[in-house]
Amino acid sequence: MAKKIKIFIAVLIILIAVVAVLVFNWQKNNNPQPSSGVKDMILFYGDTCPHCEALEEWIKNNNIEEKVEFSKLEVYNNQENQKILVEKATACGITTDSIGVPFFWNGADCIVGDQPIEDFLQQVINLNKNVTTNETNK
Repeated sequence: MAKKIKIFIAVLIILIAVVAVLVFNWQKNNNPQPSSGVKDMILFYGDTCPHCEALEEWIKNNNIEEKVEFSKLEVYNNQENQKILVEKATACGITTDSIGVPFFWNGADCIVGDQPIEDFLQQVINLNKNVTTNETNK
């Protein structure tokens, strides 16, 4: 009887571990995380877009390009860049009639709007600081 209880407990522990791993992976895949150091991060903007100008000023004033690596693509006057924007937006389930700028592709997810993009970039910077601090403390 004691042997059956030990087997039952062992199976129960294994099941709990499997469920925990599955839940963790599900949460990780369903919550966009900053992708620090990803070279395919892209900021899409328009030359005369006021929200893009506000974001650009924030990026400049906070030296963001020195802290986070990303490309900038202008889409109002460049059809190739427009095609790339549509491709990224479509990957996120955004219809072509709902695409706007500023628009940020972090390598996996779409972020739209100046304030959400600022928040995301600040998260990347904070993540990078935490990684650097943790590596220094080892």
